[in-house]
Amino acid sequence: MNKADMIEQIAQAAEVSKSAAERAVDALIGAVKSSLKKGDMVTLVGFGTFYVSKRAARSGRNPRTGAALKISAARVPKFRAGKALKDAIN
Repeated sequence: MNKADMIEQIAQAAEVSKSAAERAVDALIGAVKSSLKKGDMVTLVGFGTFYVSKRAARSGRNPRTGAALKISAARVPKFRAGKALKDAIN
């Protein structure tokens, strides 16, 4: 499922227009992005938790040349599925 499919499914389930569903999806994604950027966790009970993790700096190799290179530290978004989501899938 891609974003357009999700918007269409939300529009049908909520009985709203596709443009209204698209604004809602965009608002949700924007809210999650801004919260994660501030370092906050986003918990949707029954669905899961979005959070930011720190990845340490490390050394790597260029696969084409074999030259060593330094990979800088980064903050990466992660998602942990909630129990209800896991139960719904299994």
